[in-house]
Amino acid sequence: MINRRDVLRTGTLGALGAGAVAMTAAPDAVAAAVTETAERVSKQDWKRLAASLSPGATLYRPANSGYPPLSIPFNHRYAGVHPAGIVACATTKDVRESIRWARAVGLPAVPRSGLGHNYAGYSTTTGLLLNMSRMKKIVTTPRRGAARSRAYGPIKVVHGAGTVTVGAGVTNGDLHPLLEDEGIFVPTGRCPSVGVAGLVLGGGIGFSDKMFGLTCDRLVATTVVLADGRVARASEDSEPDLFWGCRGGAGNNFGVHTSFTFQYERFQGDVGFYRLSWSLDSVLPVMATAQRIALETSDDKRFHLRLGIGTHGRTRDQIRTNANVNAIGQYYGTLDELQAILAPLLAIGTPEERARNCAAVREVTPAEASTLLSATTPVEKFASKSAVLNSRTLLTDQQVGAAAEQLLKWPGSGNPDGAGFAMFALGGEINQVPRRATAFVHRNDLFILAAETSWADYDSPEVGAANLRWLHDFYDSIFPEAPPEHSYQNFPDPTLRDWREAYYGVNYPRLVRVKRRYDPTDFFRYPQGIGS
Repeated sequence: MINRRDVLRTGTLGALGAGAVAMTAAPDAVAAAVTETAERVSKQDWKRLAASLSPGATLYRPANSGYPPLSIPFNHRYAGVHPAGIVACATTKDVRESIRWARAVGLPAVPRSGLGHNYAGYSTTTGLLLNMSRMKKIVTTPRRGAARSRAYGPIKVVHGAGTVTVGAGVTNGDLHPLLEDEGIFVPTGRCPSVGVAGLVLGGGIGFSDKMFGLTCDRLVATTVVLADGRVARASEDSEPDLFWGCRGGAGNNFGVHTSFTFQYERFQGDVGFYRLSWSLDSVLPVMATAQRIALETSDDKRFHLRLGIGTHGRTRDQIRTNANVNAIGQYYGTLDELQAILAPLLAIGTPEERARNCAAVREVTPAEASTLLSATTPVEKFASKSAVLNSRTLLTDQQVGAAAEQLLKWPGSGNPDGAGFAMFALGGEINQVPRRATAFVHRNDLFILAAETSWADYDSPEVGAANLRWLHDFYDSIFPEAPPEHSYQNFPDPTLRDWREAYYGVNYPRLVRVKRRYDPTDFFRYPQGIGS
């Protein structure tokens, strides 16, 4: 596993495969109203909630010692949003009882599947927080009978080898032992601490999505507790409209999910891995070449690519020295094939960079690749803006040059993550799914771009404000006229005006119909929630 500082300094913004659950952070006025309501909830009401829970669940109030670590989200921008109570759920019944109780006393109920990575703070609330981290059960079911297998160079893949059902508290990292010990693989994101629930509900990109589809494309069923307390099992055959909306419609829109069942693959053999880096002086040829390679290999599901620029530091000299351009990914095929694809990139840079990059292309096991491609992150403050690029909106030299110039104007911070942008290549199996087949609409595109900045808890408010201003200037430098029409819903931007079109496009009207059917009173709501 690599430290997120190393990732971002080389331009590959870690934790962006993360896609944290889009949940609820109300504007100040609404939050104040919820807080006022919470203050009127009696001690007897809280006791009634506690008594309804299973032995494995716990209710935490602000005075309890276990409250602080569960209250604070991973994104400390929203650490000041304090829930009136937290239920650490252990069963679907705990979730159902909590939702029924919250409705009865007039509080919102907001789930948090992972640690609260959401860029917009939508997994925070001043109402009742449902912490799902105790729901960690993982059950695999091998497929009966023969499964289709195929060799891709040195790796053999058994397609559709079985299913795995995971609890809503399972994270990307929790699935790694299945890959390492048994060769069982589900395409997930790269940040180990991100919850699978938020990832899949918003789509789910990662380093195998071209080969096997998005995380939501591998979903075959999910258990959802609805606003009225009913428990629905959604699949292609049961509650198909709800199942459609759960594959890309983002979290906390239709109900609270307690489990997910995915189709898995089984691996045997090795994959190709690469991590390339250059100084910012090579940003124009690297970005132009990498985008051309992505376009040429869009239909080749074996090749996966992330590229970007980034820096970190506090002073001008540190920011300039650390500025970097990077490409990282994996390949399901032979090492010779991967080296041929990367040859134009390997020819760029100083002699030292070329030698280092050539040596960085190698074969590893899938489990090793998963570890090398993952990225951890400090628990501090961050913000992001995204764009979905197609063949008509790839970045020009002028855009890349402007972005590189703006990167060097970053105000700096004490967060080692720094700032920059990353571009996640799409194509392959992702684009084989029709746009309307699932709620995830971004099916005919080449990249998801994420621009990000970060700052430390101990940085002054002025540093935080300067970082947010810079992020908007940085994004505008990339898209000086108008940004592409679409953005990625798992990288939510609370300043985005036309988020309905940006996140969901032609699928938004159907999502609203699903919302009205399964949550007609709009119990699950947040500023960018379906129907808002």
